Amino acid sequence: MHFLDQAKIYIKSGWGGPGAVSFRREKYVEYGGPDGGNGGKGGDIIFEAVAGLNTLIDFRYTQHFKAQRGLPGAGKNRYGAGGEDLVVKVPVGTQILSDPQPIEGTEDEDGYPDYEDQEILADFTQVGQRMVFLRGGDGGRGNLSYKTSTNRAPRQHGTGWPGQEMWVWLRLKLLADVGLVGMPNAGKSTFINQVTNTKAKVGAYAFTTTKPQLGVVLHRDREFVLADIPGLIEGAAEGAGIGDRFLGHIERCRVLLHLIDATGDDPVEQFRIVQDELAAYGDGLDEKPQIVALNKGDLLGQELMEDIAEQLRNEAEVEDVFIISGATGEGVQALLDAVLPLLGEAKAEAEDDGEEGEEGEATWSPL
Repeated sequence: MHFLDQAKIYIKSGWGGPGAVSFRREKYVEYGGPDGGNGGKGGDIIFEAVAGLNTLIDFRYTQHFKAQRGLPGAGKNRYGAGGEDLVVKVPVGTQILSDPQPIEGTEDEDGYPDYEDQEILADFTQVGQRMVFLRGGDGGRGNLSYKTSTNRAPRQHGTGWPGQEMWVWLRLKLLADVGLVGMPNAGKSTFINQVTNTKAKVGAYAFTTTKPQLGVVLHRDREFVLADIPGLIEGAAEGAGIGDRFLGHIERCRVLLHLIDATGDDPVEQFRIVQDELAAYGDGLDEKPQIVALNKGDLLGQELMEDIAEQLRNEAEVEDVFIISGATGEGVQALLDAVLPLLGEAKAEAEDDGEEGEEGEATWSPL
């Protein structure tokens, strides 16, 4: 299955059905009069977050979603049936954003205008969460409803109210407990393969990972979801390399696990580059609890690894640095032991924030 985290779709709710113009024509019934029924309501566009989906690939092949129109009314005061609602199923973690429109009078020398900022219209963070996004139009009135004491035989009727339509963007932000970050070729894919059953692609070149990977870690009888994010380079927050597109997938991670390639030219500079990109992206990524691990310990001696770790503590002001090897598994258990307490603290803090929030709902967890 291909991974797709952005899609643009067109949605349209159903029109209301027209009312009927009808007059009663029955034998032995005196003074027949109008008996046209109202039209049915148009179908709604409903979004629902469902389990088992982790990509928006289905929306690459289907971009138009239209709900059913309400049926027309009929004689004998029969109302038309309402149109069926259209339920659009999306993965948990999907946001619905407005389609930005060009701002008039802002064209540059080449004729390209500035665009409005995107607005978050809905955010689905729980399985089963539903939202009526576009309401269908009401049905038109039949001629019976127009009857008055002075208008005994009305022939007017309502045609039905139009539905709503718009283009929207879907953006998927994966929900995970721990986000794996680092520069390209830091050994992130090797690490996630070591601690989960994920079969991430591994290669001796940069940008081996081109899409986020999710895996479930089982450690000390506890489970948590680990997300491997493609490597970050300097300027990623402004679109360099793979760009800031995948940084959004770690916005909802509780803890960040920062892997540093010990065999690189300057591990301290690697750490600073990633930290700068997290800060430049914003949304509090640089304020999340973070664990720093020096990877590829099997390629260097223990003494040299300790020297590099000491440099990180002194020059980068990192309190604690774990020395691990994602390939052999050395030091990985101690690293996971350090992750569990931070997850517990982050979960408790999220629950407290949820109880004090306006909506009174705690932050969603995949566990």
